[in-house]
Amino acid sequence: MLKVEIDSGSGFCGGVIRAITRAEEFLSGGDTLYSLGAIVHNEAELERLQSQGLRTIETLEDVPDGGTVLIRAHGEPPSTYKSATERSLSVIDCTCPVVLQLQKRIREAYQRLHAEGRKGQVLIFGRVGHAEVLGLLGQVGGDALVVENANMLLEAIRDGRLDFSQPMEIFSQTTKSPLEYKQICEMLRNYGADVRVHDTICAQVASRHEKLSAFAHSHDVILFVSGRTSSNGKVLSNLCKSVNPRTYLISAGSKIDPQWFQGAQTVGICGATSTPKWLLEKVAVVVSEMA
Repeated sequence: MLKVEIDSGSGFCGGVIRAITRAEEFLSGGDTLYSLGAIVHNEAELERLQSQGLRTIETLEDVPDGGTVLIRAHGEPPSTYKSATERSLSVIDCTCPVVLQLQKRIREAYQRLHAEGRKGQVLIFGRVGHAEVLGLLGQVGGDALVVENANMLLEAIRDGRLDFSQPMEIFSQTTKSPLEYKQICEMLRNYGADVRVHDTICAQVASRHEKLSAFAHSHDVILFVSGRTSSNGKVLSNLCKSVNPRTYLISAGSKIDPQWFQGAQTVGICGATSTPKWLLEKVAVVVSEMA
């Protein structure tokens, strides 16, 4: 019989919990709430909130006059708040405090680097087009270089987008891999960059890497539950797979293949910071019924 264990450290991070709690408080009044982008990168949780009256939109133009818009934990550029004010929309700002602090630090770095006519560079280690990264770029009017990985950094070096004659300051998207960020920073130093490195990966995310590695190593099979669009989910599921090749990324219990458990005695269930606990528990029930 399979022994099934849910990782105690998996589930929503503080920023997501805060955003969902505030959304539910508003929705309990019976009004429609418009989330600018998905409040959480998990399809099952989105369906639950949509049943309560949450509507996901892509632009503020989709919010009717007098409506209320929710800014999710990823944050937004200053232009979004300006547009909301111009349209007299009500705003529930759920930007994660960690992201807010990062936005502030990037603004301050930009001011330092461009003081007295200097032309230093701000670098952001993050996923191109990710909502948090777009919000960070907005703090400096888009005048920053975003790199997703070592290959992108090498391309930027080759085509001259990095000016090593000027000082640089680098920041990371809060949910990126600490190991990959360290590698990127080491590459810059090896090329002789005058770079100031800022530790901006969320502490909750960073600590998860070591604990999740141990969890993945201690089970025969790992089921990693995550939404298809979760950046954090991709990072953490890849981490699990690097430790345990029998790691399977799924979005729900219906995606499970019983053949995955052949010869296994233990199954570990874990997820991204955008995966709700109730979904992990549902997956555990499905696995237990297969045993």
